Amino acid sequence: MSSPIVFNNGKNPKWKYYLKHYLLRALPNFIYQNRANKLLAAASSRKDYPELMERVDYYNKLEEFTALKNPVSVADFELEDVDQKVYFFDAYQTLRGFAGHYQFCHEFGDVVHIPETPSILKSRPISNVNQNSVLLKLNRVRHFVYIHKDKAFRQKKNKLVFRGKVTYKEQRRKFFEMYFQHTMCDLGDTQEKKINPDEWKVKKTSIHYLLQYKFILAIEGIDVASNLKWVMSSNSLAVMPKPSYETWFMEAKLIPNYHYVEIKPDFSDLEERLNYYIEHEDEALQIIKNANTYVQQFQDDEREELISLLVMQKYFKFTNPN
Repeated sequence: MSSPIVFNNGKNPKWKYYLKHYLLRALPNFIYQNRANKLLAAASSRKDYPELMERVDYYNKLEEFTALKNPVSVADFELEDVDQKVYFFDAYQTLRGFAGHYQFCHEFGDVVHIPETPSILKSRPISNVNQNSVLLKLNRVRHFVYIHKDKAFRQKKNKLVFRGKVTYKEQRRKFFEMYFQHTMCDLGDTQEKKINPDEWKVKKTSIHYLLQYKFILAIEGIDVASNLKWVMSSNSLAVMPKPSYETWFMEAKLIPNYHYVEIKPDFSDLEERLNYYIEHEDEALQIIKNANTYVQQFQDDEREELISLLVMQKYFKFTNPN
């Protein structure tokens, strides 16, 4: 891999993200509160309001008042109190649209449990009883990457590719143990620590390299597969078992073999599934079209901003006393 391609790896540059958000943080909150009030006041008159509220109710399932345990107020929410700065900035952009007295709870990072108290977070288990897990669009600089230019599916290699940290992640280790030597797979562990076999290890590469392949493995690590969004915006097929966790991307709404290629949880049918879509290109192209369409709903920045505000408006309604 040449150094220019590695430098331009296709991901969102974090330095641009931090520069933007440190500058925005200097703006007074009344600017955000005025904008939030205008957006919220006009929301119900939008033609797409039913669709907006469907997403709001998906992210925030609270339906009755629930007292918070050890909350923090919007006014007291500080960058210095958060380990992972991207989570602070993404949450802050929404929270500062509300008055400082409002209180909330949060759990940042890869959350794989349901909190005891209603909390805003990035990820949650897919469940019918996860109402305390209120999703916001967090760590978006890493998770919401999109492909805008890609070669055609038929021009790509008839193989499956994966690059990522395997570490102690059971699903990924099992997959590598089964398929690292397989002729239809190009797998690499980018973890620098000596945890797994040395033969698995590769240097980090670019998204451009991965897009040479027809199939890209989107396998969960601690929570969701972080590459799923950009894979589904490309002309490659995402390959994965049914997800166990979800984020703002609403992974539980994805339909197997309609939005992605489903493989069994034990991965035993991988070769069969790859060969099927190599031989049935028309079906592969339809899945790619469906996936691209699904991704488009997350790409309107103002609409995404409004949905985030509506999620928090509902959160405060059911958690903050009048």
